[in-house]
Amino acid sequence: MIRVERFQTAKNTGDRLNKKQPLYLSASEKQAGVTVEIDPRKSYQVYEGFGGAFTEAAADTFYKMSQEKRREILDAYFTEAGLNYTFCRTHINSCDFALGNYAYDEVEGDEALEHFTIERDRKLLLPMIKEAIAHRGGRLRLLASPWSPPYWMKTNGEMNHGGKLKNEYRKSWARYYAKYIKAYAEEGVAIWGISVQNEPDAVQTWDSCIYSHEEERDFVRDYLGPTLKEEGLEDIKIIVWDHNTDQVYDRAKVILEDEACAAYVWGVGFHWYSGDQFENLSKTHEAFPDKKLLFTEGCQEGLHVESWDVGERYGHNIINDFNNWTVGWIDWNLVLNEIGGPNHVENYCDAPVVADTRTDEVIYESSYYYIGHFSKYLVPGAVRIGCRCSMEGKLEATAFKNPDGTIVVVVMNSGDSDIEYTLKSDKGSVEVEAPARSIVTLLYE
Repeated sequence: MIRVERFQTAKNTGDRLNKKQPLYLSASEKQAGVTVEIDPRKSYQVYEGFGGAFTEAAADTFYKMSQEKRREILDAYFTEAGLNYTFCRTHINSCDFALGNYAYDEVEGDEALEHFTIERDRKLLLPMIKEAIAHRGGRLRLLASPWSPPYWMKTNGEMNHGGKLKNEYRKSWARYYAKYIKAYAEEGVAIWGISVQNEPDAVQTWDSCIYSHEEERDFVRDYLGPTLKEEGLEDIKIIVWDHNTDQVYDRAKVILEDEACAAYVWGVGFHWYSGDQFENLSKTHEAFPDKKLLFTEGCQEGLHVESWDVGERYGHNIINDFNNWTVGWIDWNLVLNEIGGPNHVENYCDAPVVADTRTDEVIYESSYYYIGHFSKYLVPGAVRIGCRCSMEGKLEATAFKNPDGTIVVVVMNSGDSDIEYTLKSDKGSVEVEAPARSIVTLLYE
């Protein structure tokens, strides 16, 4: 018989990633009517990693906590005992989760970028990133995304409220990414990749900039891609779209059907704020199978301490994103304060870890544990394998095979009743209980 390790999180219990009694796969024919069937002969995408976002707001909150609590937060995210994060994100210039609008060059008309400096990031953002990298033993992929170019490069003359990049500054803006990457490298922080623009179809009250499908394509093809190559940065990955799943295929089609542009593009980033359009992910993969799909941002709007629904939103999206060819999953802010900020336009949100800067208390949301059911047990390089649930809509499940051969199965029951099911695999089967409002990770070799 083959031993199956079991880790469980369940509402109205004390289970939070708790290790339960092991189960054993056997050749028994007895089985429940509901099945979760694992087929390692079917293989899909390679998993790249999990993580969250370093923002100025997260760093401001982090450094208002005691040294002991800062260490706890780093342990919670960047160790194997915690969520084992390996793949994170940060912002180029300010975003809404900064303490105010800022850019690295605020001298109007400085086309040569002679006044470019990342001095502001040295105060809070870079120190937190460096601490996290050290905690990970020096290994952490970092994706960087701009929310807006400097105000003077834009048609509306400000960083907020949308506007567009002025045509005459496209070359300077492309060089801006290169200067940013090199400046961070001088600080000992390697940038793995960049996205062209955060949410390029959203006019926000905070930092935002609009690109049509064609404008993003042309900027990557004619400016950003060539500039990174000229600067010796051709290994930096370029991610397009970085917005909601409702338009992910439409944007990818315009950009990636242009071969000259596609040659510079590693993959397509997406967010969850438009709802469940998971089929658009598979549609994009089927049309452009050589490009990666990466979840680059998601959070719950408003603060929701002790809400179980938020965790289930995470579990539902992660499972369905993976089952539709997503290779990695990056959450939004790593940590926020007791009001879901700071945020310079009061766009307060939730985070898996909330740090009460008044009481020095670290609070773990349900989302923290739901993320952990994937990030703790999946190893970069794992391959998604066949996983079919006979009770779709009641149980949700996904499965991977880690590089060491371990099978990782995650099963979620968001209903209000316990469900008995049979886990079936080529190694045998076993009856399992999925408690109401629970998520369980099963591991076997």
